[in-house]
Amino acid sequence: MSLTASPTAAPRRPARPAAGAVAPVAESGEGREFAWTHQDFARVQSLIYQRAGISLHDGKHAMVYSRLSRRLRDTGYDSFHEYLSWLEGHDGPEWQEFVNALTTNLTAFFREQHHFEILASLLRMRSAGPWNIWCNAASTGEEPYSIAMTVLETLGNNASFKLMASDIDSRVLATAARGVYRLDGLKGLSQERLQRFFLRGKGSNAGLARVRPELRKPIEFLSVNLIRDDWPFREPFDVVFCRNVMIYFDGPTQRRVLERIHRVLKPGGMLFVGHAENFSDSRDLFALRGKTVYERI
Repeated sequence: MSLTASPTAAPRRPARPAAGAVAPVAESGEGREFAWTHQDFARVQSLIYQRAGISLHDGKHAMVYSRLSRRLRDTGYDSFHEYLSWLEGHDGPEWQEFVNALTTNLTAFFREQHHFEILASLLRMRSAGPWNIWCNAASTGEEPYSIAMTVLETLGNNASFKLMASDIDSRVLATAARGVYRLDGLKGLSQERLQRFFLRGKGSNAGLARVRPELRKPIEFLSVNLIRDDWPFREPFDVVFCRNVMIYFDGPTQRRVLERIHRVLKPGGMLFVGHAENFSDSRDLFALRGKTVYERI
C-alpha cells in the first residue's frame, strides 16, 4: 500500500529569471540557493501533517529546507512556492518523494536491547507458536531482522511465525527488503550472529553482508501509512513493535493510531514502544507491563 496514485507527468521546469533580474531573498538564512519563507514552512507543516500525521515543530526550518531543496533540484522548480503549489495540484509519485524526504530513519540492530529480551520471554511462554508480529517502523530493516533473529534464536529454525515489516518511506523499505548491509554497520552483532544470519560478500562485494534466506523468508515488507484507516491486515497480531514513531504525532493523532493498533492486536497482545513514548492517557486501551511495553486490554 503506497501513498502514490497513478503516475503523473514530470513537472515542467519554470523559466529562470532573466539576466540581471533580482533573485528573491529568503526571510531566514542568507545565501541560500532557494528563497525560503515562513509561509513556505507553514505549507510544508500542513501538507506533511495531512499526508503522514507528522507534526513538524518550528525548530525544523533548517532540516526541512535542506531535505526539500533536493526535491526542487530533482523536479526542476526554482522556488518552494511553485513546487508546493504543483504538489498540491497533483496526486502522483512526487507525494511519496515528499514524504520520504521528511521522514527520519534512525535505527540499529537490537536497539533498546531490553525489548528483545522481553520478546524472547514471551516467545518461550508459547514455544509452539504460531506467532504473528508487526514491526511498523521497519526503516532500513535493522529492527525487523533483529526481531526475526530473536524468534529463531529462541524457538529454533523451524519456528512458526510471520513478521510484517512496514514503513511509510518507500526508499528505506526497499533497502530493508534487499537485506544488504555494510560490515561496519554490523559491529554490534556477535560473531555467532554474523555467522548464523549473514553471508559475507566477496570480490566486488567485499565489505558487505547479506541476510541469509532463512532470516529473510518469514518477513513481508510492505508500505503502510499509520494515519490511514486502510491497513491491509487480515489476521490479528500477537506483538506489535511501534517504536519511536508516536513522537512525531500530536496527541489526537497518537490516540487515533493507538485505537487502530488496539483493533489489530489480540486481547493480551503486547505493544513495544520507544523509550521517550508514554501512553498513560490511553489506559482504556493498553496497560503498562514493563519498560515501554504495554498489554492490549
